[in-house]
Formats: sequence, C-alpha cells, structure tokens
Amino acid sequence: MKIHVVRPGDTLWAISQSYQTAMNQIILANEMDNPNVLVVGQSLVIPETNREYIVQQGDNLWGIASRYGVSVQELAGYNNIADPSLIFVGQMLQMPFLSHTVRSGETLWAIAQRYGVSINQITEANSISNPSLIYPGSVLRIPAPPKLLIEVNSYITRMDETGRRNVLSRGHLFTYLAPFSYKMGEDGSLLNLQDTNVLQAANMTNTSPLLTITNEAEGTFSSDRAAAILRNPDVQDTLLSNILAKMKEKGYTGLNIDFEYVYPEDRENYNNFLRKAVGRLHPEGYTVSTALAPKQSAGQQGLLYEAHDYEAHGEIVDFVVIMTYEWGWSGGRPWAIAPISEVRKVLDYAVTAIPRDKILMGVPLYGRDWRIPWVQGTYARTVSPKGAVDLAAQQGVNIQFDTTYQSPFFRYTDADGQQHEVWFEDARSVQAKYNTVKEYGLRGVSFWTLGPAFPQNWPVLHNNFRVRKL
Repeated sequence: MKIHVVRPGDTLWAISQSYQTAMNQIILANEMDNPNVLVVGQSLVIPETNREYIVQQGDNLWGIASRYGVSVQELAGYNNIADPSLIFVGQMLQMPFLSHTVRSGETLWAIAQRYGVSINQITEANSISNPSLIYPGSVLRIPAPPKLLIEVNSYITRMDETGRRNVLSRGHLFTYLAPFSYKMGEDGSLLNLQDTNVLQAANMTNTSPLLTITNEAEGTFSSDRAAAILRNPDVQDTLLSNILAKMKEKGYTGLNIDFEYVYPEDRENYNNFLRKAVGRLHPEGYTVSTALAPKQSAGQQGLLYEAHDYEAHGEIVDFVVIMTYEWGWSGGRPWAIAPISEVRKVLDYAVTAIPRDKILMGVPLYGRDWRIPWVQGTYARTVSPKGAVDLAAQQGVNIQFDTTYQSPFFRYTDADGQQHEVWFEDARSVQAKYNTVKEYGLRGVSFWTLGPAFPQNWPVLHNNFRVRKL
C-alpha cells in the first residue's frame, strides 16, 4: 500500500497508471463517491497490485484466494477473518504469499533480499531441502514480510444496526471492542446498555469485548459520582459484583474503567479501587484496563489529570488507554485533534511511569470544523475525515498539511460569509501515529470512536501491523 497526495493536475486515471493499480481498486479503497473530483492535498491510499486486493461487489473469499494462488484458510488466517463468508466491499485483503518465477542465475539469497524476507522463510514455504538447488522457471511462494504484532481497541457509541455493521466490517482489525458505556448509580448499580447488536458482531469477528464503566451522570462526567463510588468500600463491592454478573451474562472478557474528572483527593481511593477490581476479576479470568488523561508530567495540574496516577495504573492494571486526542476540542480554539508533537510529549512521560507493553495510544477517527475568528463560548462541529475531504471539494479549497502537528487542515468561507477552519485526520496523519507506536514500542492503539467515515485508516493500519486476536 502506498499513500499518494493529490497534486495540481492529477486525475485518478493518471494516478492509477503511475502506480500500475486498477482505478476501481483505488476508488473502493478510498470510498470515493465521485472519482472525477479530487482535492489538491487530499491523501489517497493506493493498493499494491499482487500484494493487496480491495473486495468488490460479488466477490467471495474462495474466488479471491483462487485468483492469487492461496488457500481460503491461508487468506482468511492472514487477514484475521474468523468467518470466510464474512467479507465486505471496500475491505483490503493482504496476500500471505507472492509468486516469483526463478530466472536464470538467480539465487535464493538474492530473491530473499529482493522481497525483504529470510532464506529460511522461503525454504519453509516451499519445502526446499537444499537452498542451493533452485531452477529457472520454477515458481516460488514468497511469504509476506513480517509485521509488528500489536493490540487494537476501539470504543463504539452506536449500538444500533449501523454499529453492528461497522463492527462486522472492521472487527478483523480489532483485538478489543469497548461499547461505550455502562453508567453507575451511587449505590453501585449498573444502568443497562443495549449492546446486544455490537456484542454479536464482536463474537462473529473473534473480537474480545470490554465492559466499559464511566462516572457519567446526566450526560457528563461527574466528579461527585466518582467520589460516591471511590469513598465507599461497600458500594465498590456491590459495583464489582454487578460488573461480574453482567460480564458473565453478556460474554465480556474484560473491564475498562474510564473515570474522568476525579477529585484530586480521591487519587489514592481510585488506586485502591483498581487493586480491588483486579483482585475480584483476575481470579475469574477477566482483564482490567483503564483510560487515562494525556499527562505530560506526574504533577500536571487540573481536575482532568491529578487523580490519574500513571505509575500506580501501570503497576496495577493489565493495560491502559492513554487518551491522546482532544487538543482540538469542540469548545476550544482550532487545532489538530491529536498533534503528534503533543502526543509525543505525553508518551515521553508515560513510558517513564508505565511499562511500554501496557500502553495503548489513543487515535481519533474524527475531525472538527470551527468558525473563525474563534470566539470563546462557541463550539466546533464534528466531521468525519471523509466528510472533511468532501467539504473541501464542495468549497473548492486545497487541503494543507501541518508538518509539526502531522495533521491536515483547510480554511473556507461559507455562503453566509463566515470563515471556517477544519482540522481532521488522513492517511498521512495516522501513518505518523503508527510510526510513533513502533518507535516507542507500545502495546498498540485505541480508537475513539468507531463510526465516522475514515476509509484510509483501515488499510494503513493493516499495512503496518498484524493485529493480535485472543
């Protein structure tokens, strides 16, 4: 897979020719509604012919496997497809093997170097007993180059049929799915969540669901609701009993705790609650994880940060989600949602307090449209990355890219004369984030939130990593 940034004068036909990729494959991969409309600065993912295939209407896995000379089992296994009948238009499949016809004078060493694999990988894939004996004209299966194995979580807020379809089509790329969220009563009760649809889809894609609890009350995170739980051991016992019962009833595999705006004086109470949760859930075979505010130092001030003890969470729970997004929040000034310069500052601190193999880095799947000049008290409109590109096309403006933040943006003036500034994510921005995961040696990533149309993210993710299934 390649990333192409549209230049002045580009056409889709010319782009397809330069990459020797069928136009239809590019259209499908990028979910292009009108292939004749390109925006200067727009990033496109380009499937690599022979290595990658974008599912089209009428395809089935058997037909695709036959075309590429692999078995259905090999193709399904390499792409984490639990049910071979479950593939979707626009889904990128990567081939576990390439075919190479040996030319006169070629050695196995030279072939291995060309494809970025080892000699042993080729000999094993082809049952070659003597690596020095290969013959011109023979066809070798070349294993795909190895990729880093990570874990991927995605939060989801839509529990309807649309949410179910989103999980079915993307679930092969998730380790965990976290339906958001179960609310708690002050007495330790759990308010029910209509999560049946998405849990069924998670099961069909071999994705492990995490029961997510929050201290939300009346539509917002409540410091008082957290305090009611964290300051009362009996309520905690009731809550954990209710959580265990719900996990067993619905098939959850772990607990994710997202307590935000916790009073600073409840910091140690929160840590003790985590210890109690682990003590109750681990013997039953469940994981415990938390969501943490993006801190850049241990002593960072503010209600969002102070009760989140990175060192304690890193010691107590199985893994953490660091919410490295919302710098460009709806009520604030226009800015990148997750500027990589700021994300790195958080990670620089986080890895000193939390084991790297316990950190899932947050990745946003959305953008925002602000009215400018920005006025205190006004709020930005949330847009999908695909919607942002469509908006730039409608307004006839070019997309720019901030190299410090590694994020695309553009400005436009609407029909009423109001100026706007839009920041969003694209293939380049998520590639920068995935490079950061590799550089820091993290456990993986966590998406907020599944739903907004961002077609480029999924092939970029798939191209960079193998996703662990439990």
